[in-house]
Amino acid sequence: MSVACAARPLVEIRRALRDDIPQFCALLAELFAQEADFVPDEERQRRGLALILANPELGRVYCATESDVVVGMVTILFTISTAEGGRAAWLEDLVVHRDWRARSIGSHLLKRAIAEARAAGCTRITLLTDHDNDRAMRLYSRAGFVRSAMVPFRLKL
Repeated sequence: MSVACAARPLVEIRRALRDDIPQFCALLAELFAQEADFVPDEERQRRGLALILANPELGRVYCATESDVVVGMVTILFTISTAEGGRAAWLEDLVVHRDWRARSIGSHLLKRAIAEARAAGCTRITLLTDHDNDRAMRLYSRAGFVRSAMVPFRLKL
């Protein structure tokens, strides 16, 4: 799927390849540098991405590219929800390179993730975003996401 983005050539949204991992690590470093709960660690990100790409039943990674340069990515992971009585998805990462923002690439990546989760039989997508990331919250709201009354907790193992 190719999409035209304002003032830029066509951007292709496609399924990720193992060769994309180094570019994904750079994007994730950019994402995690702005998130309060995470610290970039290239080896961990490389390992996690390789696990997802090698096991499509666990999840999928899609990317936006322009002339073979990755300018954005989205990751969805699959789980089973007892509340839904079936498969659900977790939107793990959505990031667009800072030089490519405000060109609808994030919206196109999000639409692809939603379509792929639906095609995989998921009935819900859950995600987290920083409480002060207004830009991301507007993007998710426009796509139909609503705030949950649930409060996230983590236990580092």
